Amino acid sequence: MEKEETQNIKDQNLKDENSEPNADKEALEETKKTEEEEQLSLEDEIASLKDKVARTFAEMENQRRRFEKEKDEAFEYGGFSFARETLNLLDNLERSKQTLESDETIKDKDTLKKLIEHIDIINKDMISIFRKNNIEPIKAINEKLDPNLHQAMMEVEDDTKDQGTIVQEIQKGFMMKDRLLRPSLVAVSKKKVEEKQNNQKDQEIEEKEVKN
Repeated sequence: MEKEETQNIKDQNLKDENSEPNADKEALEETKKTEEEEQLSLEDEIASLKDKVARTFAEMENQRRRFEKEKDEAFEYGGFSFARETLNLLDNLERSKQTLESDETIKDKDTLKKLIEHIDIINKDMISIFRKNNIEPIKAINEKLDPNLHQAMMEVEDDTKDQGTIVQEIQKGFMMKDRLLRPSLVAVSKKKVEEKQNNQKDQEIEEKEVKN
């Protein structure tokens, strides 16, 4: 009996000795796993911080560029609204000139001629001031209609001009450097109805001849 107990104790001790390395091994593996997880966690955190820093830097750079652009535009076009309002003075001068020229009571009189001369002088002076500030009138008469610069208000039958050619300037347009201050209000030419019909017939005949 005592022998059996002694043998059992020996077996148990042997098991304990064998289990200790296994336990140590498992503990080492667990520690290693934990360290690897912590390392991965730190790497993820570092990557996340780098991404945030990069985003913040990019946003700051975009804000700087927007600020620079707004500053440049304010410097270049700071008087844009003022210039556009000032164009009303030119319009009023032109209207006054037209009203005086159509007034039968003073037509062909020296008084009218002097008034018109003074109006023209003021007009030229204003245009000169505008040009010094990079404000230029838009070319219109005999130009092809450009929707970016001109606004067609009416059509006028004119067989001497190509269709879409500006034949009348109702209100002068202006550019401020490369920016449209206001478009020119114009009348454009169109072909007479008879000529259009003849052109259509000629085109139909040509198409039939091609088909045949």
